Amino acid sequence: MDNVKTACFTGIKTERCAKYLGIRFATAERFEYAKLCEYDGTETFDATKHGPACPQYRAYNAHLDNPHRLFYYKEFREGVEFTYDEDCLILDIYAPLEALNCPVMIFFHGGGFDSGACSEGGFDGSQLAEKGIITVFAQYRVGVLGYLTDESVQEKYGRDGNFGLDDQFKAIQWVRNYINLFGGDPHNITLCGQSAGAISIQYLCLSGKSEGLFKRVIMMSGGGMFPRFALPRPADSTRPYWKEFKETAGCKDLEELKTLPLEKLFAALEALKATRNDNIYNTMPVIDGYLIEAPVDKLIKNPLKVGYMIGYTNTDMYAPVMEYIGNKFGKKNGGYIYFFDIDAPGDENGAFHSCDIRYMFGTLEDSWRPYGERDREASDQLSSYVANYAKTGDPNGEGLPEWTPARPFTFAKAMRFAPEKTAEGRAHYLKLLGNMLKKGDPKA
Repeated sequence: MDNVKTACFTGIKTERCAKYLGIRFATAERFEYAKLCEYDGTETFDATKHGPACPQYRAYNAHLDNPHRLFYYKEFREGVEFTYDEDCLILDIYAPLEALNCPVMIFFHGGGFDSGACSEGGFDGSQLAEKGIITVFAQYRVGVLGYLTDESVQEKYGRDGNFGLDDQFKAIQWVRNYINLFGGDPHNITLCGQSAGAISIQYLCLSGKSEGLFKRVIMMSGGGMFPRFALPRPADSTRPYWKEFKETAGCKDLEELKTLPLEKLFAALEALKATRNDNIYNTMPVIDGYLIEAPVDKLIKNPLKVGYMIGYTNTDMYAPVMEYIGNKFGKKNGGYIYFFDIDAPGDENGAFHSCDIRYMFGTLEDSWRPYGERDREASDQLSSYVANYAKTGDPNGEGLPEWTPARPFTFAKAMRFAPEKTAEGRAHYLKLLGNMLKKGDPKA
């Protein structure tokens, strides 16, 4: 592999694409909103290595001490080296060789809003680059560093919480400002995310501040009309949780918490988690009056007028719920819906939550699983649909089964990726329910 240079960034040239890794798009102090980085071309930056991940529980709790987390560790993290640092707002960019005015896709990883990194196994834009797409993997703050709330934050900024969601918003702005340096079209951006990344995109599609920043979105296992129990709460309703956290950490206020060593910060968080059963509801986006301006069940009645693609899998997290909310939202907004119904080979976990990531990015060969010919065919089809969609808003193309968008007051057809073939059809609701009850979903 050789080096490749564009503007002030030195990356890696492969036979398939040009990679620019670990590019800082913003900087932020702990529990403060990020500021965009600016590049004027006077300095040269090394973009040949992945940047650090956001500090998270995984950095301070050995995987082998948490056997219930081994599934996703083996699936996406085993054999991958990670470093952790609070200076983690970075991008990995995969561009076609000789890219010129290419469509752009920005991908936000999942992880339940409290974990994840953009350098996990399976995240590689080489195949989409060969199909003419620039893929940007964007990293954001997670967990306590991304979603703590505090009155002093409200007093300083006029809003509270959602540091991680704001990081994603900043990443989109940075791409709009600089992607032309890598051969991208800043006016043809598609957002794509999986799980928490998809839910984040849904929230950004409900914000007027996102108007004009992107043309379309792909939400993998996380888009749609949300059930009431999962809706963001007002920022001030989560402050008691974080007040107890400060007390557990031995800090009298946020200023003390800002200087607490990370090891002690995460030790205090684990101690708090052990005493409560509502941790997940306090470590996620909130109604901040800025990006999420009002209750989501009201905002969702008028989402942005952009293109929508929504997907779910047969053993998804709460699979029947994913099917219902995705279909309902897709029908209302003319979205393209897909149902991934190919069980992953190698174990009995079916088409588990997030299994479609490797198919979309064409990274099956990097997995331990014994994928076969049908898997590779489905992978090429899904990545081709995504590439076509990112180019024009229409996933259809030569050699692909026809995919029609969902329409209001009709049965919601989905493009079903099945063991036998890919064709439009409907998900079998009882199968989804049975899978959820029988297999559930592997723990993250």
